[in-house]
Amino acid sequence: MEGLLFINACVRGPRSRTLPLARRFLEMWQQKHPEAVITERDLCRDRLLPQYPEVLEERDTLWSAGKLDDPIFAPAIQFAAAGRIVIAAPFWDLSFPAILKIYLERISVTNITFGYDDLGRSVGLCRAEKLLFITTRGGDFSIPEISWMEMGARQLEALCVMYGIPSFQCLTAQGLDDIRNDKTTIMAQAIEQAEKMAETF
Repeated sequence: MEGLLFINACVRGPRSRTLPLARRFLEMWQQKHPEAVITERDLCRDRLLPQYPEVLEERDTLWSAGKLDDPIFAPAIQFAAAGRIVIAAPFWDLSFPAILKIYLERISVTNITFGYDDLGRSVGLCRAEKLLFITTRGGDFSIPEISWMEMGARQLEALCVMYGIPSFQCLTAQGLDDIRNDKTTIMAQAIEQAEKMAETF
């Protein structure tokens, strides 16, 4: 069993609603795979710079020189080598926090996480067979009338195609800010689902 890479984009830390859900999933998955190593990348702790002009210039210069072993590409190399990937992030402004977007931009590197074949077609280069996105949402975006507004899971699912990851899964607790709902029950149901998903992930 190859290792699991956990991308922690839960910006509220101990106050996060998403993080306990992710921790429970990881706990159950580890029990099923005691020999596997879980590596956590905390995006609030291990902060990456956005793609400012000077960052892009440095990256492009190193890439053109074939220096893909430079530390600037380390996040992309780590992502591409992972056997399983779990990303945890809250639902913010119809998507996810900026720290995750920054990370995704930094790992999207030609010839590391994706590339092109002789016909110019995009080819995924990541080893992971599965990626799980864990999130919590204040509203319920499973409702057909507004489901199209959810952009976070949709973006990650599309990136899985680009990266060559065949299985995208999403675990979510929704409607947590709706005063008509029982938050405790919603989270309990999500945790139960997390435990079941851990058995086959």
